[in-house]
Amino acid sequence: MKFLTLVAALLCSVTYGFAPVAPQSRTGALKMGLDVSVDTIGNNIAVKELLQKVENQRLLSKVAQSGLLSKAQAAGISLSKLEPLLALAAENPDILILVEASGPDLLTILPQVVDLAPGALPLLASAISIPPPALSAAGLASLIAAVTAVVLIPDDSVATVAAQTLAVGLGVSAAGASFVGAAILGKLTK
Repeated sequence: MKFLTLVAALLCSVTYGFAPVAPQSRTGALKMGLDVSVDTIGNNIAVKELLQKVENQRLLSKVAQSGLLSKAQAAGISLSKLEPLLALAAENPDILILVEASGPDLLTILPQVVDLAPGALPLLASAISIPPPALSAAGLASLIAAVTAVVLIPDDSVATVAAQTLAVGLGVSAAGASFVGAAILGKLTK
């Protein structure tokens, strides 16, 4: 019996060598988005277009007009307060590896962020003055609201289950954003 098992294993391994296999491309790295287009000087075209978009939309002027920087300074946030975050990134090289690996993906998202930034500036300017404990309390309230929605909304139809799912999704997302915002503001305003 053992001999037959050995012969069957050998036959299976030999036949696997003759099974058709799809040809593998040697340019796999290029297909993964690592092929970066550059201009004649060597500048990344996507980055160049992004910077031109920022300049054309006068984004930095809009930041100055929104009062975001003066409100940040009044809240105790300055560039020197960002140094601990940079030190944290330096101590954890995994963070830098993740940022570097997501570089091509970030380049596709950044133009949309630039488009949304002018509308978000007033919101950021008002949100920066909220104390971190209030943001944490809002996160806790969001979690409680999500749990309350699951408990109070009956499970008797598809629509009510969808309402529960929506409430939990929004509540948990708002809580996560509140807790992360509170942590970042807490570190920056110390």
